[in-house]
Amino acid sequence: MAEESGKRLRPELDDGGSSLPYVLVAEDDPVYRRVLEHFLTSNGYQVQLVKDGLEALHEASLPDAPRLLVLDWVMPGLQGPEVCAKLRKDPPERYQYVLLLTSKDAKSEVVAGLEAGADDYLTKPFDPQELLARVRVGIRMIKLQDSLLGAQEDLRFHATHDPLTGIWNRGALLELLFVELERAQRKLTTFSLLMVDLDHFKRVNDEFGHPAGDAVLREISQRLTASARSYDIVGRYGGEEFIVAATELDCQSPSRFAERMRMLIGSAPVDTPKGSMRITASIGIATAEPGLDCSVEKLIQSADAALYLAKKNGRNRVEVAPYEGNTQFAAGKLL
Repeated sequence: MAEESGKRLRPELDDGGSSLPYVLVAEDDPVYRRVLEHFLTSNGYQVQLVKDGLEALHEASLPDAPRLLVLDWVMPGLQGPEVCAKLRKDPPERYQYVLLLTSKDAKSEVVAGLEAGADDYLTKPFDPQELLARVRVGIRMIKLQDSLLGAQEDLRFHATHDPLTGIWNRGALLELLFVELERAQRKLTTFSLLMVDLDHFKRVNDEFGHPAGDAVLREISQRLTASARSYDIVGRYGGEEFIVAATELDCQSPSRFAERMRMLIGSAPVDTPKGSMRITASIGIATAEPGLDCSVEKLIQSADAALYLAKKNGRNRVEVAPYEGNTQFAAGKLL
């Protein structure tokens, strides 16, 4: 069982100071262990103590594990570099900074520890102020790592999502369609593609302005997402046109699925800077049946042809394109 100093808090390093920086100390020598605990706690750190490498590995692998680890090199069970190597082999989502404490001063030994994945090392006997400085460096590195990961995630999001509506953009949408269609074909399940086009949307922009049109697009994207299942694909194909893709719907379900979506879109007026307005949508459906050769391009073409038919037949309706014979529909759009 791991030793703990005081009440265990959440191991946050970037929460504006609402909790103490959290450090896991793995040291088998009781004297060094108490010295490390006293020095770190007296300088504002929360410390969790363990006595051997196996305990250290267990505690460091938990979901709420400390982000900063101070590991003695020589310990029972597993040595410090072994603990470090195992952690680096299957790293957690959030990076952990490892400081090795060692009485070894041979360069080859130090290099071995760093190659095992340690970020820094300190030779025993150590100066307490130097230890504190190394720990502070570790915390800065963790915060920098979190900041970089956050920036990377923001870039990834903006590269794959439509800036106006927040749903998948055209590029990411097409990539997802290819992946999910391939998976459906491999699993021998249906793959349905819905092409959703807002009725008379050009009139909204012309009569009420683009801010009103933007408000409509944002709200409709939210309604589409709300009516879809969590694992369905919802993206903006372009302009006022959206694509929704769903797998494992039986032969009757795509129509019911689309009807529910169409009804939700028109269920309530949309609030815009120019007042509330009721919006409707026409939907075309194409489904790839299990075992039949199909492609994303064919599905989009078929759904688009069915959408054209929905527009031609009066708008605010759903039309289904059979997989075979889609070429009988003329491609085109009605405003």
